[in-house]
Amino acid sequence: GGDNQYGQLGNGSTTDSYIPVNVTGLSSGVISVSAGYYHTCAVLSSGAVKCWGTNGFGQLGDGTTSNASAPVSVNSLSYGVWSIVAGYNYTCALKIDGSVKCWGVNNYGQLGDGTTTNSLTPVDVNGLSSNIIALTAGQDNACALVTGGGVKCWGFNAYGRLGDGTSTNSSVPVDVTGLTPDVTAITSG
Repeated sequence: GGDNQYGQLGNGSTTDSYIPVNVTGLSSGVISVSAGYYHTCAVLSSGAVKCWGTNGFGQLGDGTTSNASAPVSVNSLSYGVWSIVAGYNYTCALKIDGSVKCWGVNNYGQLGDGTTTNSLTPVDVNGLSSNIIALTAGQDNACALVTGGGVKCWGFNAYGRLGDGTSTNSSVPVDVTGLTPDVTAITSG
């Protein structure tokens, strides 16, 4: 339930609700869900990704900027996804092979593809083609936990959010410094 002006409840309408509503077509088989600012994405047991809600920057990943009040399929992610994280107006997926793909707004480099160009469909995060075991997304930056305990972050870096000892934004993943190799989980604020 809640605000539904962009269809972010996923029930096929834009009517607000004071009680929980069912997401259209997702009554079973969902293994992971993540909510961004006004959009939500889910990973299905088949490994496919569906998203719904606002889409002004392509954060639904369906190749359009049209809002969706019911789940739409993310282009090129019809199988093989393990988990999903949604940031402010972007989304990233961790694939079973340990690679990461992101889509949506990219003004601070939060897609990690070496550009600051928005993408309406998933793009590869530079250097994260394998060995990633967890993802987290903040408002405008994301981080990945690497097999063996390393952490890499990309995007907005005000106040040192990327942990690389600078305050410079990065459109590619950078190593978080000063961590011991026994990191087992990550999260964003």
